[in-house]
Amino acid sequence: MPSTDPELPPLRDVIARYGLGARKSLGQHFLLDLNLTARVARAAGDLERGTVIEVGPGPGGLTRGLLAAGAHRVIAIEKDARCLSALGDLALAYPGRLEIIAGDALRIDAASLGAPPRRIVANLPYNVATPLLVRWLESIAQTPDSFACLVLMFQKEVADRLVAVPRTKAYGRLSILTQWLCEVRPLFDVPARAFTPPPKVTSSVVGLWPRPTPLAPARLETLARVTAAAFGQRRKMLRQSLKSLGVDVGPLIAAAEVPETARAEELDVASFCAMARALDDTAS
Repeated sequence: MPSTDPELPPLRDVIARYGLGARKSLGQHFLLDLNLTARVARAAGDLERGTVIEVGPGPGGLTRGLLAAGAHRVIAIEKDARCLSALGDLALAYPGRLEIIAGDALRIDAASLGAPPRRIVANLPYNVATPLLVRWLESIAQTPDSFACLVLMFQKEVADRLVAVPRTKAYGRLSILTQWLCEVRPLFDVPARAFTPPPKVTSSVVGLWPRPTPLAPARLETLARVTAAAFGQRRKMLRQSLKSLGVDVGPLIAAAEVPETARAEELDVASFCAMARALDDTAS
């Protein structure tokens, strides 16, 4: 798409004009470095087809990056009513390419927005980042091609969980659910000083590409139950931690082909899927 980018005021001027001081209650940390927003946009690949969905655009820093990168259509979901006028100005600057939805992303089915291929690209508000990811994983579990990719910014601690491997401290329930459904790649870190106001932690951008089929057969609801039980008492052996499931845990552990003395962090994704299938078998 040829570059026809309009002249836009500096983001700091937009923030001052509309009184958009970041609110801690909304987990807001605005990314104003346009070189970084452009880098995030590029990580999502070709944006000239389909729909880009952004959550929590705030004053529109990343939104600008997506539109400047040639995004054919951006749908921005913003809960903070203060930001809507600033985003409206941006929509006028890019006629027909930016749609703004005022609302809570946790209550919106992103998989139903716009035309495919859909990409979610977002600097996620810290306080809802994990629930949003789980919501989108549920969509992928139901329909693998719901999204072509997700390029998301998290606190580095959360990003580390998504890519963690067995026998590491960060490995846990979120690692398994995410890797079961998606290929996950760490892309780059973003220092605190890049944000206004600076958070107390480093952030990381992670790319998720949904698999055509999950890594191993299982039902998401059951896999979530098994991982919640196993990692709810991660220091305990499986024969103890799985008791909260309320069934004979012997067949579950046998299905995973691991000893009963194993701990949750030692099992790979396929082993948890095997336990989830065995749990479903006990109910059938």
